[in-house]
Parts: sequence; structure tokens; C-alpha cells
Amino acid sequence: MNNNFPILIITGRPAAGKSEVIDFLKKADAKERLERFHIADFEELDDFVYVWETFEIDDMLSQHGKPRIWTDEKYWFKDHFIWNLYMERINLEYRKKLARDPNYHDKKTTLIEFARGGDDGIHEALSFLHEDILHRVSLMYIRVSYEESVRKNQRRARKGQEDSILFHSLPNEKMDFYYKTNDWDKLAAKDPNFIEVKGFKIPYAVFENEPEKTLDQKLIGQELERATKKLWGMKK
Repeated sequence: MNNNFPILIITGRPAAGKSEVIDFLKKADAKERLERFHIADFEELDDFVYVWETFEIDDMLSQHGKPRIWTDEKYWFKDHFIWNLYMERINLEYRKKLARDPNYHDKKTTLIEFARGGDDGIHEALSFLHEDILHRVSLMYIRVSYEESVRKNQRRARKGQEDSILFHSLPNEKMDFYYKTNDWDKLAAKDPNFIEVKGFKIPYAVFENEPEKTLDQKLIGQELERATKKLWGMKK
């Protein structure tokens, strides 16, 4: 048995600390990262990349007098399905990796990052993942309140870096519209260890980030170790 998670989903509210945890892992010593967190050399699939690409494509269409496809001029989505299309993009990119190398996970971990709100947002997103992902995946939810999510979303904004993984942010009205509620508590209430999606039981753990730990490298490591230890115990 390999000593690494093949696939780990990191999800939570916007600005919960997902990207900070991944940045911590990027900078960690490779040997320690594998032994302590069971994360090998990793590649990321972050749907924010696709979100920003959507904005850019619609802007280019507008510049050429063509109708925008997915967003209006203020970047509100026209069709809810776009969120699920992003999950299909993740499926596509992941399955390309497997096609190129069937033994991909002997040496690699895939990290999948996304945020979803609404009464069924997280479960709906998971339900669009391909079975190639679902039968390999573990999930870590980074928990903060909505109020903390808003505070951190405002704090991280950097003018001129709106396309940055670490420094993008949403206007408050979009936070309210898309993320005021989510379905995590409803999902977690059904089972303390697993979320069922399309017949697959996904092991999960919660990274508690309120009070905030993701400003302190030592605290990130301690909480990440606690969460991944639980997940690894459920895999064995």
C-alpha cells in the first residue's frame, strides 16, 4: 500500500483557509509532508482557475461584439449549471492524468479545491465527480463561520491580483448571494466519518480554522496533522 492519499478534496467557504493550507504544503519538506500528512508530490485542480477563465472568455467575446456566454457585464453567472461544468473540467483534467500514467498515484497526490454555497451546493458538486475520483477520494472541510469567511475574504483582496489563487476576493453582495448558507452541517450530521455520494462513501475530516490557524505555520501543521491522521486511519 502506498503511503499517500491518491486524492484529497479541500473544501470550505470562500477564504476559509483552503489556499493557505495548500501553500503550506507546497513549502513543506517533501519527506515530512509524506510521513506527517500522507501527501506525496502533488498537483492541484482548483476550480477558481476555471471561474476566472470564464470571466476572461466572456470579456473577450464582448470586446469583439459577441454575446457573453456565461456571465453578465458584472460577472454574475447566467446559468447555475456553470458550477457543475467546473466539476466536469476537474474530471477531465484528472482523467487525462490517469490516461497518461495508470500508476500516477504511486508517486502523486491530487488536491482538488472548490467552494460551494446554497442548500445543496457541496453535495451537488461532489455528485458531478467521476467515479474514477469518487472511489479514491478523501475530503477535508475547512470550517469557519460565514461571518469569518466574509472578514477574511475582505482582508485578502489585493488590487491588481484579482486572478490570484491567494488574493482573489468576492464583493460582499456576491458572498451573500452565493455563500450565505451551505450544506456542510446537513451532510456531516448524517455520519461522523463518511459522506455518501452516488453509492460511494467518502471519508471526511474537519480542519477547524476559527479561531484562525492559517496565519501561523505551526498551527496549520498541527491541525492538518490531526485531520489527515483521522482520514488516513479510515483508509487503512
